[in-house]
Amino acid sequence: MRTVTGHLRTALWLAEQGMPVMPLREDKGPMGNCRACRKNVCGGRPNMKTPGPCACAAPCHAWAAATTDPHVLTSPAWAAAWRQAAAVAYHPGGAGLTVVDLDNVDAIAWARQYLPTTRTVPSTRGEHWIYLGTMTSPNAVRPGVDIKSVMSYARWLGPGIGTMAPLPDTVRALVVKEPATARPSSSPVTVSAPAGGGQCPHRSPAYLECGIAMAEQRIEEAPDGIHRTVYRMFLAVLSVHGRCGCLTDAHIKRLFTAAQNKGESLRHCEDAWSNAAAALGM
Repeated sequence: MRTVTGHLRTALWLAEQGMPVMPLREDKGPMGNCRACRKNVCGGRPNMKTPGPCACAAPCHAWAAATTDPHVLTSPAWAAAWRQAAAVAYHPGGAGLTVVDLDNVDAIAWARQYLPTTRTVPSTRGEHWIYLGTMTSPNAVRPGVDIKSVMSYARWLGPGIGTMAPLPDTVRALVVKEPATARPSSSPVTVSAPAGGGQCPHRSPAYLECGIAMAEQRIEEAPDGIHRTVYRMFLAVLSVHGRCGCLTDAHIKRLFTAAQNKGESLRHCEDAWSNAAAALGM
């Protein structure tokens, strides 16, 4: 009884902070749908993609059941769920947040090198990095890295430490796919480094060098999907280094060389670079 009371107390406190919350099972999954909602025969909930409202008072439909309403959280319909609950989860997107779920030490090392410092919460195997802002919530955007924001849930692991930073373009770039068809051009595309002029976020000259080297390595080691890998690496480099003026033509040449060594044509490199710049509004 003490554990259930503790989870419910935590849920009510989070709800007061504006975080939609829900109970989780022992396996970290959401509570199963009730009989009336099984296989979404009820039509789902209004904020899900399935049509129609759901009148069910139980915590069905996973993240869509998350709520900040204390009357719902303490209602008889939720009582059985809290008795079974092993943890509390919250809907990051519903609270205007994005969680970058880092599942191992390599993923944490990547984040420390390429993502801005933000609020950090230790997890079972790694860390949750929490940013202000929302986005889609794909898993496995890179080895050991999942995104939890809209239409997703994250386990509550404590308040963490640090100040939440705005969601960076580097994280958004992880889920951007290259356009299926490159923009046509009747003449050769001349690619040069952006003029810059923005504030430089680099901690040292080595920061840019490490970014270029990692992008080269990711391109060189891509086993397949080279078109998408090249575009995503160009997008990642531009999102971090494209506005401050530190990126040079020599850096771009290194990236193009790595791509061409994997069989990419110069034309495709130019189109991928132009598309990445356009996606970032450059």
